Amino acid sequence: MAMTSHHRILRRKSRPLRVGRVTVGGDAPIAVQTMTNTDTEDVSATVAQIKACVKAGADIVRVSVPTLKAAEAFREIKKQVGYVPLVADIHFNYKCAIAAAEAGADCLRINPGNIGGDRKVAEVVACAKHHGIPIRIGVNAGSLEADLQEKYGEPNADALVESALRHIEILKRHNFEDFKVSLKASEVFMTVFAYRKLATMIDQPLHLGITEAGGARAGAVKSAIGLGMLLAEGIGDTIRVSLAADPVEEVKVGWDILKALHLRSRGINLVACPSCSRQNFDVIKAVQELESRFEDIDEPLDVAVIGCVVNGPGEAREAAIGVAGGYPNSIFVDGKIQHKAHNAELVDVLERLVREKIAQRRAARANGGEAQETRAADATRPSDTQR
Repeated sequence: MAMTSHHRILRRKSRPLRVGRVTVGGDAPIAVQTMTNTDTEDVSATVAQIKACVKAGADIVRVSVPTLKAAEAFREIKKQVGYVPLVADIHFNYKCAIAAAEAGADCLRINPGNIGGDRKVAEVVACAKHHGIPIRIGVNAGSLEADLQEKYGEPNADALVESALRHIEILKRHNFEDFKVSLKASEVFMTVFAYRKLATMIDQPLHLGITEAGGARAGAVKSAIGLGMLLAEGIGDTIRVSLAADPVEEVKVGWDILKALHLRSRGINLVACPSCSRQNFDVIKAVQELESRFEDIDEPLDVAVIGCVVNGPGEAREAAIGVAGGYPNSIFVDGKIQHKAHNAELVDVLERLVREKIAQRRAARANGGEAQETRAADATRPSDTQR
């Protein structure tokens, strides 16, 4: 809705690093990530899923590379979606990390303490330096080192941070500073406390996530609470929402979290009433229909769909385009009633107005660019007095 009075979040200062064409950290927008769940060796299925995730708004996509055969497939995947920043997810086998870097990975997700000895770490670091790619340290409550489990009795925030500091120390010993860190647990408070603590101890970017959050609904709620708490405090440079669902859903929920906090905007922001017996049209059905029709739009635009005249005019007036239920329904454009529409035609009219508004904005931007170029050209031409 109206963005005049929203709270501005002050971001934690972190040193930026590059994951392909995307900057993570610094003043860069918070990047949205997801991870493929196809068999990496099935190149066509993996490429199709990456493209679907990017279409939904993924800035970065992670791909598991558990074997050298998967690393060869990764090379082919990267050839087909070279424009997408790809993170190679490695566990234990340092040879897979080197093979993935050689195959074009834009970042390696690997825990240096888990790949077996200093010589192997040195090889991976040298390879990452050679290719100019960063490393993500990914600490997970489900796979803490045995001695830390014994020391703390059970996973907790301090154990997560201590594990992270061990991996960080290894990279720093090899003079490698281009890393980001995640500290994930399935318990919201454990995760939040761990990130808060580490955020004061290092200046590298932080990758946020609640791991094994659950299915589509419960996982989205847990992620929104945990990530929302941290992001509202300015902590976090890239996010991944972990759902037992299609990765495209992870991307959508990630964007919804960032949009709710006014950290990023993308696509149609549909404000809708929950519907009640006052409604003049089927609000839920209209919203579902509009959501599916607007999936291809990535331009930000506020659209309000309110079923009656109680809150309808106020909400609709604040949006770029809004409808307030009535007999017939009133459609507001830029704060003024400009159309009336009966129920049967309502969704079609709203879609047409939204697409027209976006086309107008794009045309205005294009003309603005041309006008700037003309002004710049005029400024370089000699004036009458100079001739």
